[in-house]
Amino acid sequence: MITSTSSTDRTIHAASLTPTNPPMSRAPRASSDQLSTENATLLRAALVRQPEVRSDVVARARAILSDPAYPPMAVMRLIAQQILAAPDVSEDQS
Repeated sequence: MITSTSSTDRTIHAASLTPTNPPMSRAPRASSDQLSTENATLLRAALVRQPEVRSDVVARARAILSDPAYPPMAVMRLIAQQILAAPDVSEDQS
């Protein structure tokens, strides 16, 4: 066991604090609320350029579905262990 050689009371007491400078007052900034839709417009344009069906993703999904060893048993066991170790929130009495 490691013992501390310094004081365990490290609380700074208000009486020991002395202000060094008077508090500064901030001048209110004049600002107006603004809404920029430029990013939303760019996102919509990029979305329109994407095909509705991505053939490369569909081909990968078909390959995965045809593999009887997918997902690997090690992955399934890991997921099962995590499910069993998770707390049952339906039993929470708080």
